[in-house]
Amino acid sequence: MPTRILSISGLRGIVGDGLEPDYLSRFARALGHLADGGTVVISRDGRASGLMVREAVLAGLAAEGCHILDAGIASTPTCGLLVRRLGAAAGLQITASHNPAEWNGLKPLDAAGRVFNAQLGARLVAEIDSRENEPAAVRGGVAEPIEDPAAAHRDAVLGIVDTESIRRRPLKVVLDCNHGSGAVLGPELLESLGCDVTVLGGAPDGRFAHTPEPLQQHLGGLCQAVLEHGADVGFAQDPDADRLAIVDETGRYIGEELTMALATDRVLAGSPGPVVVNGSSSRVTADIVERYPGSSFHRSHVGEANVVAKMDEVAAVLGGEGNGGVIDPRVGGIRDSFVGMALVLEGLASDGRALSEWVAGFPVYEIVKQKLPCPAERVAAAVEVLRSAFDDATVTEGDGLRLDWDDRWVQVRGSNTEPIVRVISEAPDAEVARELCEAVLERVREVV
Repeated sequence: MPTRILSISGLRGIVGDGLEPDYLSRFARALGHLADGGTVVISRDGRASGLMVREAVLAGLAAEGCHILDAGIASTPTCGLLVRRLGAAAGLQITASHNPAEWNGLKPLDAAGRVFNAQLGARLVAEIDSRENEPAAVRGGVAEPIEDPAAAHRDAVLGIVDTESIRRRPLKVVLDCNHGSGAVLGPELLESLGCDVTVLGGAPDGRFAHTPEPLQQHLGGLCQAVLEHGADVGFAQDPDADRLAIVDETGRYIGEELTMALATDRVLAGSPGPVVVNGSSSRVTADIVERYPGSSFHRSHVGEANVVAKMDEVAAVLGGEGNGGVIDPRVGGIRDSFVGMALVLEGLASDGRALSEWVAGFPVYEIVKQKLPCPAERVAAAVEVLRSAFDDATVTEGDGLRLDWDDRWVQVRGSNTEPIVRVISEAPDAEVARELCEAVLERVREVV
């Protein structure tokens, strides 16, 4: 079987083993059909295979008669903003997100510059399947480059923060782009905010200096660089720059989970209102929301589209996920590491606190995330195991299964992008969280 994962969220695969030009072109043809042959914005994250994938995508979109606007190497949130600003019918980001370098993929965006929801994703998958062995029509689309594609995104992010206050406190920042698409806008944005910037992996060529997912075990170089340069903060992006992890001035990795908490604290200080996170994110954001009268906390199912749908429903001022993805509707309806960086910098500039002091004011929870290989057909069994494992918890169904107690929670759910089941637990004490996670993992292993 080819190593290829097609879901409502898009496509990922290993180049040459499931990700071939014919299939990529068929995906693009299906998207072009859903876009009714209209304008489609494309961009890519800098991986070496990106040029091959781009050519296949261009062929598929052109076969549907699409007008293609090419942003070149650009982040997923930049692509989303361009779709909306340019009135395009759809967008297509060429990326495998945090997967290793041999992977690539396609992330479709709707006319609002957002990731596909379940209904639109299902239509796309059905369209791809229906085109198997069907020769492409030749309608002759048009492709043209977008001049300075990052400019509109930069200006939108600058527009949501007090740029002068940040410039008055010149901050030292180490930015780890890890040779991803964040290198196109990241340094420029930080310099526009008056920061003294040291960039790691500043060439967006996909030659990752470390494993691309911005987790603690992969960011030792960033932690060391923050200390060596006496920086106020270190930022790490994933290859398509929709996720942000943070290191404080002591060289301590404070993680992705606190990215959303920091952004929430900053936004609600000036604009109280509803905040949305998904059901696998830390409860620290909920605790922060409680500090602000006039604000409310809401949970959605896991998945960026589900977060955005809930944000629309409650008119949220901010949303996001515990993987470091912050969504600010003033900029767009998509996870955006640049928004996260700007909000954190504004918070640091607002009262002169060090980042470690800011974080010290947050409730302390320990979150443990584990995963197991699991075929899609066995996910239901894994979920059912959790249902029968405990009888003293509050049960939340619909997105796998989540159990809540007064001071801890655990969730089992199938991944939307990988053939795995995820087990996530959180408690005020690390040992309690680990024990809870392991207890559930032990049961899940028996059925997967």
